[in-house]
Amino acid sequence: MPLVNEVVIGLKDKDKFNASKPADDGQFADYVTNPTLPALIETLFPIAKAPTKFPRQDLVVAFLTGVPGLNRPANVKASEMLRLNTSIAPAAKGAQNNLGVIAGDNAGFPNGRRPGDDVVDIELRVAMGVLCTLNNAPVFGCVAADAPVGSAPITDGATVDDSRFDAAFPYLRTPLPGSPN
Repeated sequence: MPLVNEVVIGLKDKDKFNASKPADDGQFADYVTNPTLPALIETLFPIAKAPTKFPRQDLVVAFLTGVPGLNRPANVKASEMLRLNTSIAPAAKGAQNNLGVIAGDNAGFPNGRRPGDDVVDIELRVAMGVLCTLNNAPVFGCVAADAPVGSAPITDGATVDDSRFDAAFPYLRTPLPGSPN
């Protein structure tokens, strides 16, 4: 799962997290259920109020178990893994939403990861509580009132979409040549 070690796991445990197996990820659950990132965002941007309900079960679903009915396997053990439900047909190039599942594109992140999925924006919004504002919020153990800015269009400002990638493997285009100097 992208960015978990970078923005969820605490500094003192990053090496331990990297060295552990997914089956042992339960030892890091406190970082997921009581994250520091939303509080840091609120400190840096006072208009962005961090979610208020703890422990954050919405983040357990997003980062450790998968979403019921989307990409959660039967008999799941909480572990930080990217999951893919192959029974969901891929969205064609041009029809993909770069915000993936939170924008209604079930073929997108976190159900796998496509080159055009804006994982940073998705995970920022998830950290700030967007899952609590969705129609199926009870699945995530929270409601909109638990996430004051959950539906805000929080972004890192770096836009990503499928128009920048080819429709077939290897997806990435030939890089632009550098400066002739």
